[in-house]
Formats: sequence, structure tokens, C-alpha cells
Amino acid sequence: MRRALAQAARAGAAGDVPVGAVLLGPGGPAGPPLAERHNEREVANDPTAHAEILALRGAAGRLGDWRLTDCTLVVTLEPCTMCAGAAVLARVGRVVYGAREARTGAAGSLWDVLRDRRLNHRPEVIAGVLAPDCADLLTDFFRTPGFEAPHDVG
Repeated sequence: MRRALAQAARAGAAGDVPVGAVLLGPGGPAGPPLAERHNEREVANDPTAHAEILALRGAAGRLGDWRLTDCTLVVTLEPCTMCAGAAVLARVGRVVYGAREARTGAAGSLWDVLRDRRLNHRPEVIAGVLAPDCADLLTDFFRTPGFEAPHDVG
């Protein structure tokens, strides 16, 4: 999670919502990092440039396979529906996240896409890892003087 927090700080410094993600290769939480990314929606003018999506793309490219079975997605903020859906479609084995997102979270807060029994794949979910550190980074970002809060924080 510390690596994901470092990525999140990079996003915040660039003016993007500070969310970071790391995709770890097979081997559980001790797997090698395959991709480390942060939100780039503002920089890229791309609504899909969430840290999780970028990390999934990077890891799939590095492995040469869209199936990220037995890989672990570590993210500082609970994934939204798009990112949770992408993790399911990529067959990610585990999703670890820090801060809860009551307004848009899709790993148990608002929806629970990751554990929906109607889907063909359900990653293991580990919530609340370094949650205070992850939440503080977001809170500090949104309290920046002159910052106008967006309608969403994904």
C-alpha cells in the first residue's frame, strides 16, 4: 500500500485526485510489482484514466495476457464500478484497498461488484489497509485553497 500511496501523491501533485494503484504479480501480496500508476484523468482528459485501469493495462501488457489470475490489485481508494468491473473481467485474484468511498465505492460501500455472486469471477477483497493514511491524502487534497470540488472523487 505504501507504493500505491506514493503514486497517489504523484497524482495530487499533478492536480489529479490522489489515487494510486499497484498491480502485484502472482505470489499473493508478496508478488512482484508489475505496474504502478496513479489517476491521470485531468492530465490526459480521459474519464477512464483511473489508477486501477492504468495499472491493469500496464500489467496485462507486461505479462502479455489480459488474464491477471492470481495477481493482486492494491489501490488507495475503494474502486468505483468501472474499476471493480475491470478487475473482475481481468480475473484479478485479490483487491486490496485503503479508504472507503461511500458515494461511489463498488467493493462493499455503495455496491459490491467484486463479490457479486451473479458474476463469473469474484476476487478476494481486503479492505482498510492503511485507511487513515489513504483518507488523509484525499482529505488534504480536497482542502487545498482554491480547489473546487468535483461532483465525484473516483
